[in-house]
Amino acid sequence: MEQVPLVDEAMKKAAVAWLTVPGAGPAYAVWCVWIDGALYVVSGPGEQVAPGLAEATTAYVTARGDHGGRIVTWPAEVSRITFGTDEWDAVATQLAGKRLNARGATEEIVTRWAAECVVSRLAPAGAPTEAGSTLPDASLAAPPPPTPAARTPRRPFRLHRVRKR
Repeated sequence: MEQVPLVDEAMKKAAVAWLTVPGAGPAYAVWCVWIDGALYVVSGPGEQVAPGLAEATTAYVTARGDHGGRIVTWPAEVSRITFGTDEWDAVATQLAGKRLNARGATEEIVTRWAAECVVSRLAPAGAPTEAGSTLPDASLAAPPPPTPAARTPRRPFRLHRVRKR
């Protein structure tokens, strides 16, 4: 697949992207690394949650620009990177090096990923579906879900009176 310059440039600068996996609910943010024309995402125990990504074959990736708003959404072909392959050896250490706040050395992280996690490769699979003038003007923000935390909390207990000034 020929690289689209906007996708390539946006993803080189991205540390976070939003994924929409068909049938897995609304879009969610993931940390990611762009290596050699593909986006790599690690998910599983001790790492980020990526609903539906491990089983998916396709997804949509949305990247934001320097201004904070989204600039491109592109379709991706999803595949899993298998431990012990040449691709795993080339990519896993780069991913571990970019992982912020990781516990342990790079080798320990890679070993844990091989045993417990899924490393997914998202390769561009066509022209962007939204970019430039085709981006929606509305915020597309979803209403917050109902929660018991929305109720007024009780006032805290005070042992002594506090003078009002």
